[in-house]
Amino acid sequence: MMKLIHAGLNMLAFVLAAVSLVAVFDFHNAQNIPNMYSLHSWVGLAAIILYSLQVVLGVSVYLLPVSPVYLRAALMPIHVYSGLFIFGCVIATALMGITEKLLFALKDPKYKDSPPEAMFVNILGVLIAVFGGLILWIATRPSWRRPSEEHLRRAQSSEPQLTGTKPAAALSERPDLEASNDARRRGAKTEESGGAV
Repeated sequence: MMKLIHAGLNMLAFVLAAVSLVAVFDFHNAQNIPNMYSLHSWVGLAAIILYSLQVVLGVSVYLLPVSPVYLRAALMPIHVYSGLFIFGCVIATALMGITEKLLFALKDPKYKDSPPEAMFVNILGVLIAVFGGLILWIATRPSWRRPSEEHLRRAQSSEPQLTGTKPAAALSERPDLEASNDARRRGAKTEESGGAV
């Protein structure tokens, strides 16, 4: 179910990215603005190309049941890193885009004079950067990761569940998961103490 939700949300994001890309080129062509001259456009197009590859490979390797388990396991670190890298590129593209638009749009008063529009865009940029940092922090924390499907399957198939017990309780009683739970607890204590071990 989680894979289907992940794939569905990414497919929706891909469709929206493609629609926005077409809209940008149409707007530029209608206004006689050159295409693909700024760093914003280069990084943005690279992010969309990489994202399309990520979606195609993600669906073909992880969603379709044809790829072997060893291939899925071997590609998972690359898949995760690529997702985080593309997300970082999107955040950078958004920041460059709103700044570029403001520089071109503000004539009198100019951007350097800090009119209300400039203040709004600067605050929006800070919020986008904070959002990006927060998502990257959450995505890299082991305590936020869901248990692997193999652990969940083993826990559900090999342990009899008592009426009224939660699956999380059954998982925490498994000896092979106790080390993982201990590591999560240590990680949470380390984060609370500011990283000191």
